[in-house]
Amino acid sequence: MLRYGPGASFPQLTGASLRVPPGALGSPSHPEPWRWGRVGHSPLQFPLFPALCFGPCMVVYTRCSPKLGRPASLPRVWHTALGQTWARPRGAPGDTPRLTVRDWEGGREGERGPDRAERGRAEPSRAGPEAPSYPRAGTRQPPPSRFAPRHGASSPAQQPWPARPAGDHASVPKWAEAAGRAGPRSGSPSSSPRPRPAPEGSPARAGGRCSPGSRVRAVPCVRVRPEPRRRGRYPRSHPRPHLAACCLVSASPAGPAATMFSCVKPYEDQNYSALKRACQRRKVLFEDPNFPATDDSLYYKGTPGPTVRWKRPKDICEDPRLFVDGISSHDLHQGQVGNCWFVAACSSLASRESLWQKVIPDWKEQEWDPEKPSAYAGIFHFHFWRFGEWVDVVIDDRLPTVNNQLIYCHSSSRNEFWCALVEKAYAKLAGCYQALDGGNTADALVDFTGGVSEPIDLTEGGFADDEAKRNQLFERVLKVHSRGGLISASIKAVTAADMEARLACGLVKGHAYAITDVRKVRLGHGLLAFFKSEKLDMIRLRNPWGEREWNGPWSDTSEEWQKVSKSEREKMGVTVQDDGEFWMTFEDVCRYFTDIIKCRLINTSYLSVHKTWEEARLRGAWTRHEDPQKNRSGGCINHKDTFFQNPQYIFDVKKPEDEVLICIQQRPKQSTRRDGKGENLAIGFDIYKVEENRQYRMHSLQHRAASSIYINSRSVFLRTDQPEGRYVIIPTTFEPGHTGEFLLRVFTDVPSDCQELRLDEPPHSCWSSLCGYPQQVTQVHVLGAAGLKDSSTGANSYVIIKCEGDKVRSAVQKGTSTPEYDVKGIFYRKKPGQPITVQIWNHRVLKDEFLGQVHLKADPDDLQALHTLHLQDRSSRQPSDLPGTVAVRVLSSTSLTAV
Repeated sequence: MLRYGPGASFPQLTGASLRVPPGALGSPSHPEPWRWGRVGHSPLQFPLFPALCFGPCMVVYTRCSPKLGRPASLPRVWHTALGQTWARPRGAPGDTPRLTVRDWEGGREGERGPDRAERGRAEPSRAGPEAPSYPRAGTRQPPPSRFAPRHGASSPAQQPWPARPAGDHASVPKWAEAAGRAGPRSGSPSSSPRPRPAPEGSPARAGGRCSPGSRVRAVPCVRVRPEPRRRGRYPRSHPRPHLAACCLVSASPAGPAATMFSCVKPYEDQNYSALKRACQRRKVLFEDPNFPATDDSLYYKGTPGPTVRWKRPKDICEDPRLFVDGISSHDLHQGQVGNCWFVAACSSLASRESLWQKVIPDWKEQEWDPEKPSAYAGIFHFHFWRFGEWVDVVIDDRLPTVNNQLIYCHSSSRNEFWCALVEKAYAKLAGCYQALDGGNTADALVDFTGGVSEPIDLTEGGFADDEAKRNQLFERVLKVHSRGGLISASIKAVTAADMEARLACGLVKGHAYAITDVRKVRLGHGLLAFFKSEKLDMIRLRNPWGEREWNGPWSDTSEEWQKVSKSEREKMGVTVQDDGEFWMTFEDVCRYFTDIIKCRLINTSYLSVHKTWEEARLRGAWTRHEDPQKNRSGGCINHKDTFFQNPQYIFDVKKPEDEVLICIQQRPKQSTRRDGKGENLAIGFDIYKVEENRQYRMHSLQHRAASSIYINSRSVFLRTDQPEGRYVIIPTTFEPGHTGEFLLRVFTDVPSDCQELRLDEPPHSCWSSLCGYPQQVTQVHVLGAAGLKDSSTGANSYVIIKCEGDKVRSAVQKGTSTPEYDVKGIFYRKKPGQPITVQIWNHRVLKDEFLGQVHLKADPDDLQALHTLHLQDRSSRQPSDLPGTVAVRVLSSTSLTAV
């Protein structure tokens, strides 16, 4: 144990793990701040920083004197290295401490210090008593105080060491046991011994700053958020403080849930690790009370037909497994529920190892272990991305069966259960199994990846007949596939009779197919194939039924495969069997299929070699209110009276032209017997190009830059290219008065500063009576200019709009004497009598050249909106005309909510 007291020296923390007891910070017995000496191998020389909290992480910064070394006061702390290492410092100041390592599990004792060759024996400290010999486990000892020093003890040499705690958990204090009781760290071998559960009454059970089952970890790094720098120096009597040491202490969910995502949220407050430990301790199999083995978990309406019995995998087969011979898209077969869309998404998921390991976390730990049958607790958990966050869904292993056969999604191997368990967890999210009947593949793809889905209508786009558009689409599909995205295809069923109707070509209408491979296939044999540039765009698809394949060109038994070499066929994985997987040319895909759904994994990492996107994620809601200024449910543009009452979000395009990805997702609704079918609202959004300086909500129509479709889908996606400027997104429901929550995601190449517009007009403040309040709002739209002073290469002009200290500047229009600026500004004017000035400048390398200006009165009574004015010079007495004219549209109103 590492004890610090008055006069103690400090060890060097070199990558060890620090576990801090609850209540150690700001202990009543030690009100003074902690004073630490070093981190790593050199002291940190930084200004004073306070203790900061960053969500689940806490960084401790303390102040000490400029001369590092001996602190005035410090509470005793426990320092552990590599999980179960105990140490204490030497008493002599400046000594390098030796860390006494006690392996309680193995009963060994060694020494770790600078002379690592002597680690086989324990060496007493040069100052102070020898290391204490703890009593054997089971010896009753009075519990010592962990923080307050005993009476008469003033130095580490005089401080008696506490006796080893009694019981089976004598190797670890209760607070440390609470921190590590969840299991091995992420990435540790599964064969390593797991810490035992914390005893009753420990802080792990009693709660505290960390949630039950949390692990407190210390990372030897510096995470600095500096205070604003203050001018001046510290007085001589007050030496400048230094940042002596810091420790990043993070509290993350313990156990398997922490190994994949640090921000995974337990679904319905069910903690997988805690529930599993409780079942193992009581030696019972888990039964999920939130998704019981009853008909309510099967249907939200109607009654079941045959008698359904819920059985555990061990009752269905002798040797149940999560995976048999790995995971493959061929594992899945659709059951009795019409969820081919979900099975198709699972087939795509199975082909991506990095993705299915996110959905199935710690799959090795969740796998059945025949050597340890007592460790099995009948509990599993899976991760899904729902409404902007990853959730951890816990289920039991009871599955619905009829005649000892799984009635829903099942594997080709009778003893493989990963697909059935994933389906049950997804059904729990949806409310019941019946809620999965007739869904959208795009929803499942997004739930598996956290990406954005982009639907493509092949029929409306005319890709089958336009080769150039088809080739461009194939390149986009190939890019999504090569970067880890998931893709599916389907054929629309116009009528109910068309649902799952088989066509003459072997394809099925109203059915979702998973696209498992996209590639350019080289035609020819031998060396000749490498010199020929002839390649064929091909796609591999899979029917979730595991049968009924495409029987046209390039089917399994087609003679077209003779054009491809044997090595190329083996590389493509071509098989001649009715397994539901087949190849098609992309031209035939565009001809026979009607829709393709691409789920793009948006790269937001700066360390990637691919394009990095900047994401803005905002949550909002459509709400009803009697006051029109507070109502946020106005419907689509068809309802012009209430359209601008919807939520509004502003963002900037900061490049001359940028690709913008916008996705809006409504909160999923569950289907239950009490609430019925969870129907999606018909949603969509419009994008308007607005004034460059707009800060308040829109109240009148402006140029619509883009618009999405309106559909009763969970998410709506739009990809658009927009020029530089400011834009407003208005997400709406199709009909007014509908309420619901939504998530808006905006992806741009550079940060877009996306935020919600909440105010309708400038707010009143205590300074309004002194400085004045706007009396008039004016919108100035400079369309362009003509006849500017020209040079041999044309003018590189730009325009500036000025009003009461505020100004708006356009982009430079290069090499033309007739530029089109198309720039707008909005001004809330406190002095309506003061004119608005529009200036045109010529951009030069050293100094810009003034080309002329005009003054606008912007009178609300002026009925003429469009003005073409001659440019004038800046003479204050009698301005003279300069070459060129400028076209301006002006709109003014005394109502601040008119524009």
